Parts: sequence; C-alpha cells; structure tokens
Amino acid sequence: MSAFAKTTPEQQKHLARRHAASRRFRWYGIAGLATALAMLLLLLGTMIVNGSMAFVQTRILLDVSFDPALLDPDGNHSEDSLVRGDHRAVLKNAMNALFPEVRERTEKMSLYKLLSEGAAHQLQQELIHHPEWLATTRKIWLTAADEVDMWVKGEVPRNQAESSRHISDKQAQWIELLEKNGRLDIQFNWVFFENGDSRNPELAGILGAIKGSTLTLLITFLVSFPLGVASAVYLEEFATKGRWADFIEVNINNLAAVPSIVFGLLGLALYLNVMHLPRSAPLVGGLTLAMMTLPTLVIATRASLKAVPDAIRDGARALGASPLQVVLHHVLPLAAPGMLTGTIISMARALGETAPLLMIGMVAFIMDLPGNVLDPATVLPVQIFLWADSPERAFLEKTSGATLVLLVFLIAMNALAVYIRNRVERRW
Repeated sequence: MSAFAKTTPEQQKHLARRHAASRRFRWYGIAGLATALAMLLLLLGTMIVNGSMAFVQTRILLDVSFDPALLDPDGNHSEDSLVRGDHRAVLKNAMNALFPEVRERTEKMSLYKLLSEGAAHQLQQELIHHPEWLATTRKIWLTAADEVDMWVKGEVPRNQAESSRHISDKQAQWIELLEKNGRLDIQFNWVFFENGDSRNPELAGILGAIKGSTLTLLITFLVSFPLGVASAVYLEEFATKGRWADFIEVNINNLAAVPSIVFGLLGLALYLNVMHLPRSAPLVGGLTLAMMTLPTLVIATRASLKAVPDAIRDGARALGASPLQVVLHHVLPLAAPGMLTGTIISMARALGETAPLLMIGMVAFIMDLPGNVLDPATVLPVQIFLWADSPERAFLEKTSGATLVLLVFLIAMNALAVYIRNRVERRW
C-alpha cells in the first residue's frame, strides 16, 4: 500500500488542491510566454511586412532625348553648363512623346506628376557622369512619385472612389498603360540607403541618420568608456570602504534608474545654455548620452572586477607587484570580457534612445549629411520619430523600414556582446 493511500480523505483533498494549483501556475506561465511570443511575432511581422516595401521603389522607363539646346546652354559640355540645363523640359518632352494624345494643359500637368520631383535632379546627375550622352536618346529608369509608388504597390485600394485618393482615374489609366508596355517596374530602393532626409517620401533616406548615429555613438564611447572604467577601478580597487564610498555607490545606482529625459534636460542646460556648444550637433548628443550610459557602465565594470577571484590579486602581491600593477596586469585583463559586454550593451541602449536627443535639438529637419561632430545632424531613432509624425502615407513604410534597420543594428550589437562573453570568458 502506498504512502498516499494511508492519508486521510482531508489530506488527499488538500494534496489534490496543491497539485491543481501547481498545474494552474504552470499553465499560467506557459500562457504568459505564449502571449508574449505571439505579441513579439505580431510586432515583427507587421514591421517586416510594412518595412520591406521601403526597400523597393517604383520607377518609370523613359526614352530621354538629351537635347544640347536645353541641357548645355554654354555648349562646352562643362559641369557648370550641364547643371544649368533645363532638365524638367527634357522630362516633359519625354512624357509628351510617350503619351502624344494628351494635349490639354491640365492633363499634361497630371501626366508630369507621375514622376518624382527629384527626377530632374536624377537626370542631371546622370548627365554629369555621362556627358557623352548629349545629342543622343537613352532609355532611363526614373523615380516615380510617391503616390504612384503607393498605387503600384497596392497600398491604395484600386476600387476606392476617385474623390478619396490622390491618383485620378486618368492617371490610373496611364499607370496601367505603362505597366502593360513594360515601362513601369519595382526595383531595389538604393535611394533609401544613399540619401538624407527629404520632404518627398520617395527621395527620403537614412544615410544622414546613420552617419549622425555613428558620430554620436563615437563621442559617447570615447567619453563614457575611459571615465566609467577609471571610476569603477578606483571605487572597487583603491577607494577606502566607508561612508563616502557607500554614498557614491548608492548615487551611481540611483542615476542608472533616472529617466533618460532628465539627462536630456541636463545636456540642454549644461552644453547648450552654459557652454554654448552648437545645437543639433553629434558632439552634444554624444556628451548627453555619455552622461546617461556612464552609471550603467560603472556598475557593469564593478561587477566584472568583483568577479575576479581575490587569489589572483594575492598571488600578484606575493610576487611583489604594486597595487597599480595588480590592477593593470592581472585584474583588468581578466575582467575585460565583462567590461566589454557591459560597454556594448550600454552603447546599444544609447543607439536606441530618443528622448534626451529631442531636448538638445536633434529633432530638426536636416537634409545634408553631417561631415563632422559639429555639423547639424539627426540620429536613427529621431528620424523614425519624425517620419512617424509625417502626414504622407508613404512615410509609414519608411518608418517601418528604418525601424528594421535600427533593430538589425541593435541585434548585431547584442550578438557581438554575447559572442565576446562566450569567447573570452573565464570561469574559476
């Protein structure tokens, strides 16, 4: 007879309730994990579906006649002369040749709107790189307008009433004709990775934001890493344990939990109002993010130093090493994997921050690419914020596409931190 059979009926009911509670708790945990996983898959799926459309773009094939009378006013094929050419007139001639039946002025204006406002600049750059194209006719793929792009990608229902969409029925007929003649295609969107920001969605890119994020993170690393490591080494290896050390330790832990917007206010007051550093510059952004990441970096470095066994220090001292030699030659090399992991995770957090950078003016509309840390710039999270607030529908897919790029950077940085930890970590 088993021990369970010897129990009284009351005890069996109590055990049954305990086992049922355990099973319910287990299923609650599984349900929670399943819900979190489903939400994560829904979030990633939505972003991938919407964002993947940002990586392709609709283009129109035109037979462009490079008329020297319009494109080379000086007649010497020089770059200055080619820049001053009337490229819009050449594009209008190409569209008129493609649709000779369009004669009324209003219809012609609608026809020209199928092309992006940046098509003339695109044609200008092609001609500057190929001046030998003058007096010839070439087939050129040119960027379509954002509304045409949305129409071709199916983002706008084709059965929608004409009054509630930006593409007229006449334009829809021209687009259908271009598709039938093979003059309209969806191609990889290099503009998204080669341009800075733009008011026109089809011309907007993330290169300026990526450069701004790179320069900002570089300043953050150069400031926070040496300061964080030096502070942690002093507190852990040299500072006398006492009331002041405890006071500093408590405040460092509290600073790590301060909302990031507070550091933005501090950066605004210190770097812009007191030191008068240039607004919207990566230098100011990097210094602000360095203040935010410094407490986390100090905590991670101190944890790595604590993980080094005291026997290492005692052995070094027994061989006559000075306190500085003990730290530099023995403790720091062994603590380096944890320090680097903490640094990379801190940089990843700084890469995704938006709130402190809004306070120092990095939310401005900036088309030019930053050349150094003093030029006006924006960063990738702020660029996503700006596009998400734009009324044009085409910016929605740009927002998702830029978010995917940011996620790739964050996952890569975290994967690098895991790789370094697993590769060089030592266990005692």
